[in-house]
Amino acid sequence: MAPVNFGAFLAPHHPIGENPTLQFRRDLDLVEHLDQLGFEEFWCGEHHSTGWETIASPEMFLAAAGERSHRIRLGTGVVSLPYHHPFNVAQRIVQLDHMTRGRVIFGSGPGALPSDAHVLGIDPMVQRDRQDEAIGVIRRLLRGEDRFSVDSDWFELNDAKLQLLPVQEDLPFAVASMISPSGMTLAGKHNTGVLSIGSMSTAGLQALPTQWGFAEDSAARHGNSVDRKNWRIVLSWHLAETKKQAQEEAKHGLLRWHNEYTVGTLMRPGAVAYDNADQAIEEMSGGDQAMSIIGTPDELIDTVHRLQTLTGGFGTVIGFVNDWASREAMFRSWDMVARYVIPEINGMLDAFRESQAHVIDHREVFDRAGEAVVSKIMENEKAVQAMSEEATAGSAIPAHHAPELGKKSNGQHQGE
Repeated sequence: MAPVNFGAFLAPHHPIGENPTLQFRRDLDLVEHLDQLGFEEFWCGEHHSTGWETIASPEMFLAAAGERSHRIRLGTGVVSLPYHHPFNVAQRIVQLDHMTRGRVIFGSGPGALPSDAHVLGIDPMVQRDRQDEAIGVIRRLLRGEDRFSVDSDWFELNDAKLQLLPVQEDLPFAVASMISPSGMTLAGKHNTGVLSIGSMSTAGLQALPTQWGFAEDSAARHGNSVDRKNWRIVLSWHLAETKKQAQEEAKHGLLRWHNEYTVGTLMRPGAVAYDNADQAIEEMSGGDQAMSIIGTPDELIDTVHRLQTLTGGFGTVIGFVNDWASREAMFRSWDMVARYVIPEINGMLDAFRESQAHVIDHREVFDRAGEAVVSKIMENEKAVQAMSEEATAGSAIPAHHAPELGKKSNGQHQGE
């Protein structure tokens, strides 16, 4: 399969109780850290309520992140289009693309939190249709079409045209997808990438095999095509040197996140509070259909391989940024993804292993090199004596083909 990219998704989900200013700074530190580690993408969302999800403008956050990073691509994950006039969204994305020198991915959604839509007086029944309409308008604006007008039931455009276009000639789009066909259908209609957020749930994982089909069917109906390299699958993980260590580091934060946010705040249907941290770990990270990978790099590697087989392939794995563990443990977890998971998934170590095996399997080359060294030693009496003493004393770092002086070479004992 084609190489898999890796990125991070920051909703964020920050427990109430910490200094919000410092949380923003810590989140920016993470972007800088991921950029240095070589991750390809960083995404952050838009939310206006619940107390846990604190970034109201992904564009503003990513502009700051762009100043502290160099190569990582920056995605809005997502701009909730029904909340904004499409022209203003297009303007902000263009400015962000210039400020980050062409590193923007424009991700959109209908709006994830009913409480946000309620505050803005938006009927949830119209949100997905408005996202659809807005994507079409924003695409036309970013492509620099001649002036056009739109008379919609929720916005108006008169002779609209952007005075500045993005740095990227074809700025990449992506839509958020949960379990329903809506996001995938929009991706096919508008020829965009997909950010599969629903994969963080057991039901979402089970739905993945059929999800891409919705995008392909929609693309065919609209004369488009979709590419799996633009499919991003979001997973939750926390890694450590051992599974036990990872569980100890994450279990109390995981319990709080589930009980206080998922159950206590969002009141997700079917979600039940756990009695203790050990139960939370067992329920949420045990078994093949676990919602989270809390363990070692090998477990995440196995999960990604299984998902590649399950889905038929995708372009990017996106790790959901969580506050389950301490900042130090969380940063170390991302380090382990970069050090161990990414190279294994993408075959970066295959040539090393082949080279090692080749050397092991062809010892005659080294034996011949050792004989060459011995032949020269035997020509010099002092060299023979020196090597005999070294053989007795030993060496902390011996030469690659240092001869064993106790062996015979060419029918003669090396010490003779």
